[in-house]
Amino acid sequence: MTFKKEDLAYRIAFDTNTNQFMAIDSKNEDHVAYGVTIELAIKNLNAEKSHV
Repeated sequence: MTFKKEDLAYRIAFDTNTNQFMAIDSKNEDHVAYGVTIELAIKNLNAEKSHV
């Protein structure tokens, strides 16, 4: 399932190796951010996207 927040389309997954959520940019699968909560993963993805 793909979600959209502002100009950022992303997917959410859970990495069982690190026990963290992953927010994956749906336009660039190599752009992934992690967080202990879904909200934190999205926030980190959005922050990294603005620095690119």
